[in-house]
Amino acid sequence: MAPRKPIKPTSKTESKRELKSENKKRQERPKNNEPGLWDKTKAFVTDERIRFIAGILLLIGVLYLLLAFISYFFTGAADQSKMDLPFGELRQLRTEIQNWTSVTGALIAETLIHRWFGVSSFAIIFFTGVIGLKMLKVKTPSVWKSFFHASFWLIWLSITLAFAVNPFVKDRIFFAPGGQHGEAISDWMNSYVGYPGTLMILIATFLVYCIVSSKATIPFLKRLFFKKSKEQPADQAGYDEDTDETEPSVAVGTEIVPEDWVVKGNNMQEEEFSIQPENEPVAEEVSDVHFEIEKPKESEENKAVDAVETTSANEENDDPFYNIAKLGKYDPTLDLTHYAPPTLDLLKIYGTDNDTQIDMVEQNANKDRIIKTLQNYGIEIETIKATVGPTITLYEIVPKAGVRISKIRNLEYDIMLSLAATGIRIIAPIPGKGTIGIEVPNADPQVVSMHSVIASKKFQESKFELPVAFGRTITNEIFMVDLAKMPHLLVAGATGQGKSVGLNAIITSLLYKKHPSQLKLVLVDPKKVEFNIYGDIEKHFLAKLPDGEDAIITDTSKVVETLNSLCKEMDDRYDLLKKAHVRNIKEYNEKFFNRNLNPEKGHRFLPYIVVVVDEFGDLIMTAGKEVEMPIARIAQLARAVGIHMVIATQRPSVNIITGVIKANFPARVAFKVSSMIDSRTILDAPGANQLVGRGDMLFSQGNDLIRVQCAFVDTPEVENVVHHISRQQSYPTAFYLPEYVSPEGENIDLSSVDMTKRDPLFEEAARLIVASQQGSTSLIQRKFSIGYNRAGRIVDQLEVAGIIGPFEGSKARQVLVMDEYHLEQIFKHM
Repeated sequence: MAPRKPIKPTSKTESKRELKSENKKRQERPKNNEPGLWDKTKAFVTDERIRFIAGILLLIGVLYLLLAFISYFFTGAADQSKMDLPFGELRQLRTEIQNWTSVTGALIAETLIHRWFGVSSFAIIFFTGVIGLKMLKVKTPSVWKSFFHASFWLIWLSITLAFAVNPFVKDRIFFAPGGQHGEAISDWMNSYVGYPGTLMILIATFLVYCIVSSKATIPFLKRLFFKKSKEQPADQAGYDEDTDETEPSVAVGTEIVPEDWVVKGNNMQEEEFSIQPENEPVAEEVSDVHFEIEKPKESEENKAVDAVETTSANEENDDPFYNIAKLGKYDPTLDLTHYAPPTLDLLKIYGTDNDTQIDMVEQNANKDRIIKTLQNYGIEIETIKATVGPTITLYEIVPKAGVRISKIRNLEYDIMLSLAATGIRIIAPIPGKGTIGIEVPNADPQVVSMHSVIASKKFQESKFELPVAFGRTITNEIFMVDLAKMPHLLVAGATGQGKSVGLNAIITSLLYKKHPSQLKLVLVDPKKVEFNIYGDIEKHFLAKLPDGEDAIITDTSKVVETLNSLCKEMDDRYDLLKKAHVRNIKEYNEKFFNRNLNPEKGHRFLPYIVVVVDEFGDLIMTAGKEVEMPIARIAQLARAVGIHMVIATQRPSVNIITGVIKANFPARVAFKVSSMIDSRTILDAPGANQLVGRGDMLFSQGNDLIRVQCAFVDTPEVENVVHHISRQQSYPTAFYLPEYVSPEGENIDLSSVDMTKRDPLFEEAARLIVASQQGSTSLIQRKFSIGYNRAGRIVDQLEVAGIIGPFEGSKARQVLVMDEYHLEQIFKHM
């Protein structure tokens, strides 16, 4: 029998064995993903704790050197004879060293000051201190800029002192002011170019340094040598080292674009991610997404100006109210020529306003969580950029091709959970940018003070008719609007979210910018406590009814009368515009300034009137249509005649903010509300329900929503502003609105008027009416200082006597008696 041949393994059996062998080798193979020695060393050096400790040690060393240098000037003469000894012998004599820092400090000071660079050695301390502060993340000048300045002064000052001072004090003091280094370089230059040449070289070097470090040097030299008679333009003056953009400082609202943050994501390997706000690595991250924080917008108009600049800005304003030097023009401010607007020191400064550092750890953590959350749901992104504001940070992401926007929008609550945030808002997409925005609240929100907003150059130099400064945007820019162009504003939000502070910010902005002759305020306060603080400026800025006891309107019936009186004022102003053949208040007042309108024909200067209504919902509940209809009339028609409304409510429901109101209030401000329905009622869009509160608001004047952190103005600050205004000269009375008679008063039964019980002021009032030819109840009320009811009874008696005509609606009563002779005849027959 033939032996059996061994059976060969099938291909399937072979493949299984090879797979097991490969897996075994792969398990035995050492892992290459572990970080190497270089990566560990770099991570150790860039660790924030290590940098912080190194910064503290450097600052301690700087303080030690400073003490050694200062002590050297007092004790160096006694210690100098011992400095030539070897360090071993010098260490044995350390008890005899008189320097405050003992042997080490005395030796360092002797070496640096006497043997090397002289007094200019203090530049070494300056540069070392900058590095130490930079490691502690304290806002300092650029490291390279500091190195440039320190190096120049170290070398140039050493040579200059050796050239100009050393020969005169060589035998008088124990050290060389320019050091032995300066003496050697100075002697070498003298040997080649002589003393005049050395002097010219030093002067030329200093001029080159000044030109490189400051842009103001060239204009200064031109004025010095060419003696220009004209001043330099404003845009060519005032440059200094701070305008150097080689390394901008980091502050809230800034946007930084460091190149080291860019990581290529095309390969599968993880690459290093480092945050570098000022061209220095700070932390190490692993990511395949391009992350940016945009460069700061150091706009000139955001910079604060001092009180002197504020005054000069007002004096040099093109507005005719501030220019009383033009002869021949009417100036309404002449009644209060000594009025001074509120100053900046009346407002409180919170912290450093705009100089708070960005928390890079927080920004990196949020960036990583957003990327990880999106990747968990299969969404890949190409770039992510952060814009840090006072309260929130806007992360702009660019998704990769093929990602649906709705998929990201639906992850709102998942991103909120991963960030542990109180609320986020997704803008998908951001209009005009092609990116998707995710707004995340900051862990440490900053207070935007009213001082920083009012002191900004943008506010001080604005040409708006009615400038309103709300606060700062995400990019830390001052957000201002012109109420005259809005022309009316609707403010809504839940209780305690900053609505009342926002109203105070609006009023404060107007008080800082306008003269009492330019602006009148009608304040409606159903709560009786919000606007009560403004009562002291009644005779400066407030307007009221002729019979009103208090300029702050709190009674609902008075609110209805006031709104109807404003409607009458609006109609009267339109009549004046019609007679003057103009279309708006600005053209009318311009004609009045140029004395093209005759006051004897009823023409008068028209100030702006701003109506501020708080708790509008309470008025609607108590008065209903009686309040809504005059407000709708004013909102529809009053823009051209300078009457503007600001209404606020904490109940943004559809029965409060009706369609009539919304149609005539295109500009709206929404503070935090409780539901998306309320947000849609105010803004016609969601978003207000995702705000963080405490002044966080959305502004809408069309389709786009602008997120703003409202400026905070506290009650003591408002009191200071009001007290400053109230102490100054005022008008005799508040600005009186036209007299309003309700429809029930049109058909008065004259038979009920008893002429036998005439008022004691009847004859004097009649003579006043005939002399002025004005049949007005408010005129009698003002001249005789009596109440509205008594003045109304006198008018009824004058009508019965045939001195004035009947009531004619919005028109003034006609005076039927032309002179006092006929008036006396009427008195005789009574």
